[in-house]
Amino acid sequence: MSKAKVGWKTTIRKRLTKKDAHYSGGLVAGGKVLELFGDAATELCLRETRGKDEGLFRAYESVDFLKPLYAGNRIVVTARIIKLGHTSRKMKFTCYRTRPRRQLTTHAVGTVVIPSLAKS
Repeated sequence: MSKAKVGWKTTIRKRLTKKDAHYSGGLVAGGKVLELFGDAATELCLRETRGKDEGLFRAYESVDFLKPLYAGNRIVVTARIIKLGHTSRKMKFTCYRTRPRRQLTTHAVGTVVIPSLAKS
């Protein structure tokens, strides 16, 4: 297994589609962004365990939805490790809408647990 470090990060780029829209007017539910935050956290866990453990999302400490997202928006989701525990990783998440100009739409802090690290 690799040794995780504070500052490790991963980025997911995505164009939101009509399938992502949940409400009228093409509005995308905030849950879609949380799903992408979970995907980014999983990517960091898999990197650390060399593909052996996806980790389990334990809890969000905070989530702030700042701007709405719509089908057709292009977004960039980033997860960064900000604190290491024995089996836990505290992460900071951001989601930016990239067009017409870069805008922060969502940010959160959450904790992921990697059970296989308890055996190390």
